[in-house]
Amino acid sequence: MLFNSIEFLLFLPIVFVLYWFVFNKKLKTQNFIILLSSYIFYGWWDWRFLSLILISTIVDYFVGLEIYHSTNLRRRRIFLWISILFNLGLLGFFKYYNFFIDSWIEVLGNLGYEVMNTWTLNIILPVGISFYTFQTMSYSIDIYRRQLAPTRDFISFASFVSFFPQLVAGPIERASNLLPQMLTSRRFDYEKGLQGLFLILNGFFRKIVLGDGFAVYVNNTWDNIETSSGLSLIIGSFFFGLQIYLDFSGYTNIARGIAKLLGFELMVNFDRPYLAKNINEFWSRWHISLSTWFRDYLYVPLGGNRVSQIRWAINIGIVFLLSGLWHGANWTFIVWALIHVFMYFVDKFTPKLSSLVTTQLAVLFAWIFFRSKTVEEAFLYLRSIVENDFFISFSNLLQGIGATAMVILLFHVFLLFLLYKTEERFQIFSTKYQTLVLSIMFTYTCLFFEKNGGQFIYFQF
Repeated sequence: MLFNSIEFLLFLPIVFVLYWFVFNKKLKTQNFIILLSSYIFYGWWDWRFLSLILISTIVDYFVGLEIYHSTNLRRRRIFLWISILFNLGLLGFFKYYNFFIDSWIEVLGNLGYEVMNTWTLNIILPVGISFYTFQTMSYSIDIYRRQLAPTRDFISFASFVSFFPQLVAGPIERASNLLPQMLTSRRFDYEKGLQGLFLILNGFFRKIVLGDGFAVYVNNTWDNIETSSGLSLIIGSFFFGLQIYLDFSGYTNIARGIAKLLGFELMVNFDRPYLAKNINEFWSRWHISLSTWFRDYLYVPLGGNRVSQIRWAINIGIVFLLSGLWHGANWTFIVWALIHVFMYFVDKFTPKLSSLVTTQLAVLFAWIFFRSKTVEEAFLYLRSIVENDFFISFSNLLQGIGATAMVILLFHVFLLFLLYKTEERFQIFSTKYQTLVLSIMFTYTCLFFEKNGGQFIYFQF
């Protein structure tokens, strides 16, 4: 069930009414409504995958209790590894099995060995598996570190794992933030509800009005690489950077807004990443829940920056290699990750070269690999920028999008950057101005809304 679908627009009000006005007497009943709604929401794609999230929930629920109550260090480690191996095994099989089999067969072929490909399977990637496996795994790790006490309330824990606003594309919530909220009684708050409504409309505006608008030009450019001008290709890569930001931050705002409507606070996942002056700052602003997850559960345990420069370089390489693979089973994501590793080295050893311009150009360059289906396509894109005619007519520059739409989109992007952190600004507006802002966003969203809207980019991860 997509946020930008008719089904969800009918689903959310029903959940809201049942949650606040029908089954609002007891906390356990409210949490059960959340759990049931989350399973319906997730099962809308494919009911078969509900078994995966349920098994993952059961495993980490009991593992967490065993780790916490055991005083034997060896036993605690065994149960921790059960959680890690189970979750990574689940993720690895569904997301990477065919990738590694195909890559291994290709390597053998390049070495002169002919191998029949009878090992690959017809595997469907479960939506959101990269997110909820990381969420449940961090729960067990935090308990092992004695940073968190487990809950015996299975319904609340299952609701934490499957909370539908952030289930399929984050933010990747920590149990220390979301689980206590599941265990605390909630009452409807008008101000929080208004903030939630603003975030939802803000998210739809970013996704439907802006992100999907840029997607038209981006898709047209990538579909016509060899015939597009160099300037069109540069603009296409720039627009993809805007598209993925508006698309993903839009989803996050919708998720946070829905959570607020239900009385929960989710973490902020973006903080103006395109204003970062170096790559380290970029990753402290982009997909914050993922970057902090890798920092806390991989980078710091490897030694962080408290090691030699060689070891530090290896640590950064490991973190970004796994981050690239987390995004997808494709060599394009590995190259994308290596570009970011290189930029970390630049920041570390030649910091004077880092600036807003150089950082964002590097990010833009890396997005070309992220967007391309294959590494070969990415290199074709880069080669075409240089080899194709660079300048073209203004009408061709606007191919697939139109001059009027282009002007409108650029104007809206200007407003987005001008009015950053709109959540905080919105709270200090007068009620009359808040109503005006919500009305404008609602009108624009309705004008651009499609019955079967485009899928959010991060759903594929």
